[in-house]
Amino acid sequence: MTPDNAIPDLSGLAPRTRERIEEALLNVFSTREFHKVGMAEIAREARVSLQTLYKYYGSKEALLYSGLDHWMAQVTERMLDHLQGIQTYKDRLRKVFWVLLDFYDRNPKVGLLMQNAIYFNAWSREPALRQPQFTHVFIQVLTEGRAAGVLTDEVDERDLLDVFYGVAARVISQWLSRGMREPLAARADALFELIWRAIAKPGAEAPE
Repeated sequence: MTPDNAIPDLSGLAPRTRERIEEALLNVFSTREFHKVGMAEIAREARVSLQTLYKYYGSKEALLYSGLDHWMAQVTERMLDHLQGIQTYKDRLRKVFWVLLDFYDRNPKVGLLMQNAIYFNAWSREPALRQPQFTHVFIQVLTEGRAAGVLTDEVDERDLLDVFYGVAARVISQWLSRGMREPLAARADALFELIWRAIAKPGAEAPE
């Protein structure tokens, strides 16, 4: 059995079976809250035995966090790919913001799952939710921008991250709540300019 907050080792699980399990997670948790879904229902949705779920995941919490870890790894990989060859700090941050919004455009059920199944106080308590690799991408670009004198030095990188990701999280949440009526990433440039004005050092120009 894995601890509730641990990411399980899935090396022995067939890739196609894992895909069905993660698809089942999205289907059930994008429509209902965490406490209203049982492991037996997830097993039925995924067409696997309940024994298989407990063998590889150990708990409903570990199953949920494992799925989230997988999806956030996809976002991180896309961010790193898109940052290749972009020189200015402003354009790099703009691209990070766009990739984040574009991911939820393409995967709205991940956002709904996060709203329905992950309670607010769990984000700071559970190591599996803090996503160090995902956060590192943001922090690295913010640190470089501060070192170059482009971003404000009145606060540290974590505060800049809170502003950046706080706006993104709010925009994504409201987009989901309002029925996803328009492409989320279509607003990325205008929204990013608001963020940039909040975190840029006054009078500084982004170096080429």
